Amino acid sequence: MFKHAVLDTLLRAAAAGPRPIFYVETHSGRGRYDLTNAQARKRGESDDGVIALMKGKAPKPLSGWMELVNARGVKDYPGSPSLAQTLLPKSARMVLFELHPQENAALNEAMKGDDRIRIQKADGYSGALRLAPRAGERMVVLVDPSYETHRDIEALALWTPKALKRWPDALLILWLPLFRDGREAEFGEYLATLGDAMIVGARWPVATGTESSIEGSAMVAYGAPAEARAKCEAIASSLEHYWAQG
Repeated sequence: MFKHAVLDTLLRAAAAGPRPIFYVETHSGRGRYDLTNAQARKRGESDDGVIALMKGKAPKPLSGWMELVNARGVKDYPGSPSLAQTLLPKSARMVLFELHPQENAALNEAMKGDDRIRIQKADGYSGALRLAPRAGERMVVLVDPSYETHRDIEALALWTPKALKRWPDALLILWLPLFRDGREAEFGEYLATLGDAMIVGARWPVATGTESSIEGSAMVAYGAPAEARAKCEAIASSLEHYWAQG
């Protein structure tokens, strides 16, 4: 929810710029989601998340993203590829990496018919670094790994400086979960040393006995314009307040 609201803001800012966009995702997932199916209902996270916002009154800084989500409904919730597909102009090019066979198949189905988009069943880290914008294009890259093991943070720590060197004027966006044990803190400090990074995050209350190791979400962006940064900070603070109110 936080991740997609921030991404919505950053993509709108990129789309409003004067340059054509070359958009790349390293870990795309399936593109769009039915929040009513069995897989989505397994943990019921959406009930307290986006579905609660759709039924209630969302914080004002989320209004643009919520308008898009409400228009699509619970059976067609837009993941990051779908947000990019919707928000980026016809002149944009997009390359979406997804290695998992079932997710890749679902992504192809979700994105079919859009000739701006090329989908790759390959490792997104190495695949993305082989790409470069055409003359005049603005590179926009989203990195959204699963963080299922500590190796995910290690891989991103190695990849990020390579990416910043390869695309020095790109809008590079990284999603980072906030763990209950704080394991991401040192990594966040490291990311801040690599360049002028926007780092925004929000935490939600975690009930005693909850099994989840995650208690929040953060987004790191290099190359984000000042106005977009302010909007992202407003999203973070408003969501943290919303969650604290229960």
